[in-house]
Amino acid sequence: MHLTESIPSAWQETVLRLAPQLYLDRIEPFLPIRAGVSVYEETRRSDSFDRTIQVDSTKVKAVIEYAIYYDYDIQHLYDLEHVWVYVGHEDEIVSVEASFHGRYFLGVLPDRSNLIEGRGPRLYSQPGKHAMSPQADLFLLIPNVTSCCTTEAGDGGLLEPDLFAGEFKHGDNIDQIAEEHLRTFSFEPTFDYVPFEWPADAFVSWEALRKEIPVRMRKLVAEIQA
Repeated sequence: MHLTESIPSAWQETVLRLAPQLYLDRIEPFLPIRAGVSVYEETRRSDSFDRTIQVDSTKVKAVIEYAIYYDYDIQHLYDLEHVWVYVGHEDEIVSVEASFHGRYFLGVLPDRSNLIEGRGPRLYSQPGKHAMSPQADLFLLIPNVTSCCTTEAGDGGLLEPDLFAGEFKHGDNIDQIAEEHLRTFSFEPTFDYVPFEWPADAFVSWEALRKEIPVRMRKLVAEIQA
């Protein structure tokens, strides 16, 4: 594990133990590459998402942010999803939030049945798109939940958010090239979900992931342009 760059040693065991348990479509073509971790012990702006992380010290001692990076979304190159775990003063999970298409939802069911004592929250990942929910059936309410993976695959080209402005979106017709490349991954979701096993090198500090992403994307763009 490579958490030492910015994660206090006192938090490293908790970060790994409470990492989200992701469930992906059985034929999901894209797996998470890395999770960049930040620990917020006081209220401040998120390192990687457009929001302020509120730390209410009467209820929680910190919020752990997992910025989950994928090289691919079925509709565009580059994808960064987020899970926020609110850790109580007894190291218990108080609450969870999870990203959903640029916004975020609560990541704990009302009966808390997707929480297993001593482990991170169980969350389902939308096929191809990777938005997250504690309840898989929510995805079936998205009108294009299937077509985004089939006829609409690739229509976002290469995504370069403001966070990485000017760092990897280069070259003529790169959006068209990315779209054509992504179409080769088109699939029809099964909506049958299986657990994802995090690899040993998955968890890094956000600072380390922030440096890695442009390197990975420049290499990927060069490969699909070749």
